[in-house]
Amino acid sequence: MAEMRLVVAGAGGRMGRTLVKAIAEAKGFALAGALEDARSPLIGWDSGALAGLGDNGIKLVGDAGPLLEQADGIVDFTAPVATVAFAALAGKGRKVHIVGTTGLSAADEARIKEAAKTAVIVKSGNMSLGVNLLAALTRRVAKTLDASFDIEILEMHHNQKVDAPSGTALLLGRAAAEGRGIDLDQRSVRSRDGHTGARKAGDIGFAALRGGSVVGEHSVIFAGQAERIELTHKAEDRMIFARGALHAAAWAREQKPGLYSMMDVLGLKDF
Repeated sequence: MAEMRLVVAGAGGRMGRTLVKAIAEAKGFALAGALEDARSPLIGWDSGALAGLGDNGIKLVGDAGPLLEQADGIVDFTAPVATVAFAALAGKGRKVHIVGTTGLSAADEARIKEAAKTAVIVKSGNMSLGVNLLAALTRRVAKTLDASFDIEILEMHHNQKVDAPSGTALLLGRAAAEGRGIDLDQRSVRSRDGHTGARKAGDIGFAALRGGSVVGEHSVIFAGQAERIELTHKAEDRMIFARGALHAAAWAREQKPGLYSMMDVLGLKDF
């Protein structure tokens, strides 16, 4: 099979540069284009040079349309407004769209779902293979243990992260809620301050830490009477997210249009 030609969105950012490098190092993929916000001072820069690879002749541009026409898909760890626009373009061209963007609103999610009628979209709050296995384990443990075990989710990221809780924490929270058969939106506790009263049984708590250069650390804690179970994942390099995204892209290439998750990619839907 011919190499899968991928456009990298946000190619000037940390994750975008990592994706450019991952594509260069992986077999079966080729970089079809590098996108950045049209207002970015990096427009016109060589994407290979930015990724520490040396010039590759593919410069950062601000117009996604022409690039996608010549590509098989787009890998996108950007911002909600850009992701929604890329989803529409992917739908129009019946392309693969790998979405690692977090902080999406309900309206954003609805527009992505609409685009997935004609695009193959894989969307996840975290593309790491390990994190998605952790989510599957979280769902199973939550289903196995009764409500006498309180569920708390703790996450820590670098000091430049703009959303909280992280998309990964919410991914884990949804897995826990699914295991318990409850609605996360109705039972999540995002902050505690002052005299909050006793913890309500059945709630799922979140705590977010920010500091330094931490790539990402997540723990799901099941706290019962006199015992505690902790499931933890620590990311040491952004390359794990890039490799997971490429794994998802290769899988998506063989699928029909639709909205998928990494659980679909890894065959963990019914774990």
